Amino acid sequence: MRIVEYDNNHVYSYGSQSPIEFLFQPSVVTVGSCDGVHKGHRMIISRLVAVAESRRWRSVVVTFEPHPRRVLKESLSGPLGLLTTLDEKIDLLCGEGVDLLFVIHFTPEFASRSSDDFIKNVLVRLLGAKCIIVGYDHAFGRDRSGSRKTLENLGRELDFDVEVVDEVLIGNEHFSSTRIRTLLERGKIEKANEFLGSPYLITGTVGHGDKRGRDIGFPTVNLKLSDPNKLLPRAGVYLAQTVLNGVHYMAIMNVGIRPTVSDEGIKTVEAHLLGYSGNLYGSLIRFSLLRFIRDEKKFSTLEELKIQLEKDKKTVEMYS
Repeated sequence: MRIVEYDNNHVYSYGSQSPIEFLFQPSVVTVGSCDGVHKGHRMIISRLVAVAESRRWRSVVVTFEPHPRRVLKESLSGPLGLLTTLDEKIDLLCGEGVDLLFVIHFTPEFASRSSDDFIKNVLVRLLGAKCIIVGYDHAFGRDRSGSRKTLENLGRELDFDVEVVDEVLIGNEHFSSTRIRTLLERGKIEKANEFLGSPYLITGTVGHGDKRGRDIGFPTVNLKLSDPNKLLPRAGVYLAQTVLNGVHYMAIMNVGIRPTVSDEGIKTVEAHLLGYSGNLYGSLIRFSLLRFIRDEKKFSTLEELKIQLEKDKKTVEMYS
């Protein structure tokens, strides 16, 4: 999958990728924040790839960074926690068979563009859209004025097709990125994963902690999140998994304020990797959250905490 960034009407290669000569090509395009890359997003993307392959056109996903709701603050009832960082989103999309990920740097100036302008000058003239595929509730452009009708009217004018993918239900339940955020905030990780279609991810760099875990036989990696806007689930202890040098490790992960050893009240993420020994300081690690084990609890002594961690370890081993 090729990744390019679009900022102020210019196209750039993403990250360390080699410079790109951006060529106009007939394309099948979808547009959205794709936060979480959940099953609804994947249904649209699956259709996008199928249509592109059948017509021998390029498949293109257009997304935004940062999330539009973080820029348009007047629409927020509170801070928006991200289900996926940009790098997590990229990795998830890489497995979907997309040819090009087009990352638009979202600014107030870009948000002021009309839907007609965006469709004509970005989707059609720049990306070569010959077919635009959207979800049943899709809207875009200034004040979300761009609708299915807008697309269809412009499609007749600019010679592109429009296809709308029906809503995805799971067990007759409606869901969305907002619904998944609510599930995570309630610690319902398994239900959230069902809607996501893959385990919820937490990515960060290993930093130095107070080494209390090492003192009681449970050394932990302390994560500094790769994006401070990442949504953390409800405080508690989780069964998690990570991969280091191709080896899978199960982990006891604590998300919370660590009330037994700290009175700072700051929410942190730390994990004990079962069967691993080594120095991971400075390493970027990605964890998959699999199951909620228990609520976070304040213990009277470190010995009580150790006894509970032994129980948590047995729980994790049971699911290994």
